[in-house]
Amino acid sequence: MGMLQEFKEFAVKGNVVDLAVGVIIGGAFGKIVDSVVGDLIMPLIGAVVGKLDFSNLFVVLGSIPPGTGTTLDALKKAGVPVFAYGNFITVAVNFAILAFIIFLMIKQINRMKKEAPAAAPAPAVTSEDVLLLREIRDSLKK
Repeated sequence: MGMLQEFKEFAVKGNVVDLAVGVIIGGAFGKIVDSVVGDLIMPLIGAVVGKLDFSNLFVVLGSIPPGTGTTLDALKKAGVPVFAYGNFITVAVNFAILAFIIFLMIKQINRMKKEAPAAAPAPAVTSEDVLLLREIRDSLKK
């Protein structure tokens, strides 16, 4: 029973639960970013550049067997080596957008966490000896 109890305490700790929630939300958020990049941003960039789909940008590194299509999927199925840089561009843009969005989120969280400026500490109480010495000093100045 000892090990089961320890596992229960570990699994119920706030940090573990927070981490699990973060991973689940992160996975869902990643899908949203993939959709934004793949369905909204990349078609716009592709239209500006002149190509509508970056995922089909590749360079054939071997010979193409006769009767094989010239699409990336067809070449991969035929076992032809290809340098598929278009998919890398898409993944790199996904990463850049995701990193920027996470940066903005962390920046907002940190702004919300900022504590109010601490009140200035109350002036220290002056001891009686110092007060008497000040009175003597002031009376000597007169």
